[in-house]
Amino acid sequence: MSDDTGEGEPESGADGAPEDADARTAALEAITERVLERISPDDVERATMHAAAEELLARATAAATDRCPDADVVQVGSTARDTWISGDRDIDVFVRFPPSLDRETLETYGLEVGHETLPEGHEEYAEHPYVTGEYDGFDVDVVPCFRLEAATDIRSAVDRTPFHNRYLEARLDGETADDVRLAKQFLKAIGAYGSNLRTEGFSGYLTELLVVEYGGFRPLLEAAADWHPPVELDPEDHGRARETSSSRNGADGDYPFDDPLVVIDPTDPERNVAAVCSAANVARFQHYAREVLESPRIDLFEPDEPEPLGPDELAAHLDRRETTPIAIRFDAPALVDDQLYPQLQKSLDGVVSGLDRREFDVLRAETFADASAVLFVELAVAERPAVERHEGPPVHVRGHAEGFHDAYADDETVYGPFIDGDRYVVERGRDFTDAISFLESDRLLDVGLGAHVETALEDEYEVLVGSDVSALLEEFGAALRAYFEPTP
Repeated sequence: MSDDTGEGEPESGADGAPEDADARTAALEAITERVLERISPDDVERATMHAAAEELLARATAAATDRCPDADVVQVGSTARDTWISGDRDIDVFVRFPPSLDRETLETYGLEVGHETLPEGHEEYAEHPYVTGEYDGFDVDVVPCFRLEAATDIRSAVDRTPFHNRYLEARLDGETADDVRLAKQFLKAIGAYGSNLRTEGFSGYLTELLVVEYGGFRPLLEAAADWHPPVELDPEDHGRARETSSSRNGADGDYPFDDPLVVIDPTDPERNVAAVCSAANVARFQHYAREVLESPRIDLFEPDEPEPLGPDELAAHLDRRETTPIAIRFDAPALVDDQLYPQLQKSLDGVVSGLDRREFDVLRAETFADASAVLFVELAVAERPAVERHEGPPVHVRGHAEGFHDAYADDETVYGPFIDGDRYVVERGRDFTDAISFLESDRLLDVGLGAHVETALEDEYEVLVGSDVSALLEEFGAALRAYFEPTP
């Protein structure tokens, strides 16, 4: 038994799992205690955060009320609700202006307040600009919003955040906050935490809602282990989740969500808090929820960053798989992740579709990005014969069938037309007999690329094939290990 298991924990069977349900429960409790000791902020860290937040709130309040006497300032997010994990260094300061203020003035005041609060800060842009920077070791956002009566009156997405904060503060206590910390750490460890469009995982707000809804970390795990997507939760019983059944049975319900996990925002019934959460991350959470319940281990709470794949290891994978890996590499567009990754995914989908239409069978595909960006496809079939089958309509569909027949009747470059079954068929020459020729041609730009990716490819790109993909190892060695040694 390794040191990670800990002294005094229940005996395990030959496979390392506790032998019965009671033992597994005790093992999970012992492990979560140890995890909490590690991830809970200590008194010094809490005092440092509170002092920093107090100073920032005072600065922001003074700057805001100088410009608008009716303005106020609130701290939001996990540090405000005491659901933060030790080492997380985020303080979110929201400056609320009365709704009578016009949006242009709000943006102007918001930036001025932000710069007075964070003199060394810089501006970033979401739905409207805000100031972000560093103070006393904490990453700080100073965000302007409108102070509204209800979240349904929002003018931009950030207006919801104070409502989220108020809702959760009323429902979290010390024990529940610890369960939230455990849930966040677990989701981080399995790679499913974060609502950015690169991760498409569980946001902090969603995680907190789920823990509150199910009554703790372990009940959430037990529920998730048995989820049958689409999973629909409606914490405040707005009725939107109930509409799902009627809508999907053909009734007149007006259900706007088509996601694997639906959690109706308690403060806004028109919003699914889990909309960004991908089907893969819902499934990933289910897989590891089952695993940690069945075989509690502390390593399931510890992120495991893969070591970069080495050249010999890559060569061994390629020899074993006997596929054709192809990488389209180009300079990454200068976009934030939430803009870049949707464009990369759209581009990858287009490339895969273009290859599949030409019968170059794609086994698996992935995107990587750093200074450069890569559309990586692994082909089961990379070459095709010189001719391809092209089916026309059934002969009995007279108008279309005659049109098809006449189009090819005098074409000496095709075989046919002939009849196979009840329809006309020709065998015609392929535009591309190998995938590399297609990917190196201008036809690549016709597959439905993201706008900035298309611009980058028009400028310059290279196609790496087979063992030449080893050129990616220096920049993407860890990503390639994750690709060639996949786990749930």
